[in-house]
Amino acid sequence: MVRLKLHNVSKSFPARHGLLPILKDINLDIKDGEFLCIVGPSGCGKTTILNLMAGLLMPSKGEVLHRGKAISEPGPDRIIIFQELGLFPWLTAQKNVEFGLKIKGIEPGNREAIALEYLEMVNLVRFKDSYIHELSGGMKQRVALARALAINPEILLMDEPFTALDAQTRDTLHDELQNIWVKTKKTIVFVTHNVREAVCLGDRVVVLSALPGEIKAIYDIKLRRPRHIEDHGLMEMVRVLLKDLKGEIDKAAMEGFVGAEAV
Repeated sequence: MVRLKLHNVSKSFPARHGLLPILKDINLDIKDGEFLCIVGPSGCGKTTILNLMAGLLMPSKGEVLHRGKAISEPGPDRIIIFQELGLFPWLTAQKNVEFGLKIKGIEPGNREAIALEYLEMVNLVRFKDSYIHELSGGMKQRVALARALAINPEILLMDEPFTALDAQTRDTLHDELQNIWVKTKKTIVFVTHNVREAVCLGDRVVVLSALPGEIKAIYDIKLRRPRHIEDHGLMEMVRVLLKDLKGEIDKAAMEGFVGAEAV
């Protein structure tokens, strides 16, 4: 079953001398329960695609469909986790996870039970009473993930959530996110600059071109799970993707975009 569909989607933004095209003719079907990763050079429209899926932006051309219906606004069935996590520093980890449940009108006792269930899933139950400033970067990411999962969205949209973390913490979260995906069967769309991360996590990896972003290639990743960054087969697949991506990174650099390392 196709959960999300982008049909001939293009997106432009106003600029000083007219419209700046960011995405061009994107056609993509995302299946129910799929873990899809999107990579591409800086400025190619990766985050724009997530914002279109979330209903935070509307396409300039084409349409974005959820279950066959055009997306016209944000909804609790599609939750986006940004690089800036938006956690509330005056609330504990548990109360942060409960926040969306409270907005939905769930009773306090049920909210607590659900929050603890998802804090346990991300291995943070013993830190449930900690405030955000008392948590490490990796722990904050786990709280944000637990908060998103607690309201039971159909689709989880993740915008480079691990970029600011050290390599060891990032590798640990790769393992945990794979485990959570297996348990929850959520449809996940994950944007990253890092090709190794994309191959480690994704069922498929979409490679976007330099601005304006077009789909240059889509790779099926058939490696056995759980996957680890240092796996030989994974690194072989990374080398294949990097050949496609390198030229686009060079184009983006010439146009003045500077981004994170692709590897």
